[in-house]
Amino acid sequence: WSGSRSACTMNASLVETVSAPTNIAVIKYWGKASVALNTPINSSVSVTLSQDDLKAVTTVAASSDWAEDRLWLNGEEQDISNKRLQTCLRALRRLARDRLDGDGNVVVRKEDWENYGVRIASANSFPTAAGLASSAAGYAALVAALGQLFCVEEEYPGQLSAIARQGSGSACRSLYGGFVEWSMGTKSDGSDSHALVVADADHWPELKALICVVSSAKKDTSSTAGMSTSVETSLLLSYRAAAVVEPRLEKIKEAYRARDFQSFGEITMQDSNQFHATCLDTYPPIFYMNDVSKSIIKIVHAFNSYHKAVKAAYTFDAGPNAVIYALDDDLIDMLACLLIFYPTTGAGYVSDGETMKKASARKSKLPKDLVAKLARTGRTPKRGDVQKIYITKVGDGPRSLTGEESLLDSEGLPVRGYKPKMASVSSVGILSDAATSLGCFFSSSGFLTTLGIFACVGAGFGAAVLTKKHWAELLRSRE
Repeated sequence: WSGSRSACTMNASLVETVSAPTNIAVIKYWGKASVALNTPINSSVSVTLSQDDLKAVTTVAASSDWAEDRLWLNGEEQDISNKRLQTCLRALRRLARDRLDGDGNVVVRKEDWENYGVRIASANSFPTAAGLASSAAGYAALVAALGQLFCVEEEYPGQLSAIARQGSGSACRSLYGGFVEWSMGTKSDGSDSHALVVADADHWPELKALICVVSSAKKDTSSTAGMSTSVETSLLLSYRAAAVVEPRLEKIKEAYRARDFQSFGEITMQDSNQFHATCLDTYPPIFYMNDVSKSIIKIVHAFNSYHKAVKAAYTFDAGPNAVIYALDDDLIDMLACLLIFYPTTGAGYVSDGETMKKASARKSKLPKDLVAKLARTGRTPKRGDVQKIYITKVGDGPRSLTGEESLLDSEGLPVRGYKPKMASVSSVGILSDAATSLGCFFSSSGFLTTLGIFACVGAGFGAAVLTKKHWAELLRSRE
């Protein structure tokens, strides 16, 4: 926490606080077609995860008394001159409109926003820069919160998503809940490179995810650096983008819509494997997974082999942490197997205590042939190889939080010791189809991997889901 105290007291009407989800791609994005526009060499699709378990929180505030913009992560001030962040700020300020109070009176005229300094404070509830898409949640939150603060209205569908993409590519997918595609686009200005909802958050309620945190440390090779080297040196990556991704993308979208876990799981694992193969094909090679990661892959395949069907499916982003998808009927058995070979490290090891109890009780009742098959993978039970297991589900898009969750105090400085609350859906407003979540994380190298939150201003919507129609109506009501 740093910075001198401001003499200005924040105008509460110019403050927004939002939570935003992370997303885990099942068809991976790896490699930029344009570094300047941050567009991809291939389309991708991901599952948005529930904010009840993993989220980023961001507060944004504005005042005409602030001469400059400022940014804090977890109470520590960061350099706000980052090029990607500035690109997002400029784009959103350009789209700013009049901000009205509840009585329809103008609080800030659109032409006056350029005279307002902005302050951003962010925090997240899960490891940053460890391969769990923290940058996606963060930049999504940034764009959503600032979009709300500035009363932005899209000039074309998906524009906010395209702006978030310029901060962190995968952030465009965290603007929405459910199963979300990032279309690579074809226009030279990148305007059609944005997110599209394939299926909403309620489409497949039986689908769950187990996230095994193998390491919460920052990865050795950032995604940006890794992509650049892969594009330059990997022939496999070029072939993947040109011949593999599009047919695979269509198949997995069809599988998700049909709730076909067998096909969904197979494609998910195949694409994860191919992504990491391109990392190995990069010169020099990039290693995101470690030996524990590989042992989890073997355990999942042994589990499926025993059942003679795909009952669990792993995927790894650019990091060692495993995300394992399973349906409700198989979740307890899969977790029980993990608890045998990756024993608990103590209280809170599994995020859901009730599911932990069920899985612990199930361990001794698992078929002996199944446990023996898992043991033949060579995995020896060892405590500490997995630091924590999150249990989560498909989730919604950005949520509006109350003033109690603000990360900025009345003087526009960070609240000391803030930790994001893991709130239930009923306690917050939900913005599922409108925009994204925001927050910001800068590594020691200055690379922004934001995380945060998006605040919904629309009075009267309460905790209701805001559809695209509602969002349009809300924006029109401010005109």
